[in-house]
Amino acid sequence: MKNFRKINFFLFATISILIVSCKEQPKIEEVAADPEKPLSSIDNEKVKHSDEFKAYWYAGEAELASYKLDQARYGEMRDGHAVLVFVTEDFLPKEQVKADQFSKENIPVLKVNFTKKFNTGIYPYSIINSIFYPVNNKNHAIKLTFASQEWCGHVYTQLNNRGGFNLTSHSYFEGEADQDFSLSQNILEDELWAQLRINPNSLPQGAITLIPALEFSRLHHKPVEAHQAVAELAINGDESAYTIAYSDIERILKIRFQTTFPHQILGWEETGKSGFGDNAKTLTTTATLIKTIKSAYWTKNHNADAGLRKTLGVE
Repeated sequence: MKNFRKINFFLFATISILIVSCKEQPKIEEVAADPEKPLSSIDNEKVKHSDEFKAYWYAGEAELASYKLDQARYGEMRDGHAVLVFVTEDFLPKEQVKADQFSKENIPVLKVNFTKKFNTGIYPYSIINSIFYPVNNKNHAIKLTFASQEWCGHVYTQLNNRGGFNLTSHSYFEGEADQDFSLSQNILEDELWAQLRINPNSLPQGAITLIPALEFSRLHHKPVEAHQAVAELAINGDESAYTIAYSDIERILKIRFQTTFPHQILGWEETGKSGFGDNAKTLTTTATLIKTIKSAYWTKNHNADAGLRKTLGVE
């Protein structure tokens, strides 16, 4: 009887740990998605992926990649660093947040946390984008969030995909303040970072309509709305590139990535106007890969784990 109780306690403790852990992936079901089905009926389906894909993205770890950042802001270049965090999660379709428990209704997503830190004179900037993109690679991102903090204040924007795009935005700037509005569904520039990692050949090409990155709209004080652009995928040996050139705003984004799986992002360039009024200049923000590691980072929250920041070069 005592041994039986011990076994029951062990099973209960094990299940509890799995439920509350930051990251635990269920077994992937081998079910092919049907592109003819509407959004609501294919969101929670699992898509066939290669063994290589599953071994990399469902190993219970995230991919952490650090970059040397030369960021254009206020008409000048600023030194800083960026970090891209890619990790698979189960997502709740209604609440549109991470699922704590497994359910067949959950939507598997590739989450991207995209952070930037740099200083402008005396005061620092801290920026984060979060992208939740279905691993089935059939639909738009389910959710985007963007936040920027600096000593003047902060701004926050959230986009939820609920058939159309519903946006909520908060800002300390007069004229922007608190906003709630909707947009028709178009390609989201932000979602392309995740789509590239799943299958770069699926990226849209040619003349396209897309919504620029939330970071661009918020930091340039532009409305979040769709624009025309031309997109090009260039496959060149070990390193390939995906370029978006907007037709009606001054913005060009070029993402360099590893041609072969897992399509590691090697760096990027963003060219456009920086600054306001007479200080506005056309400048190019660049990012160059420093280091990539795989880690269950959510367990690395002790002082003894701080050395991993040195490994990534973001001390």
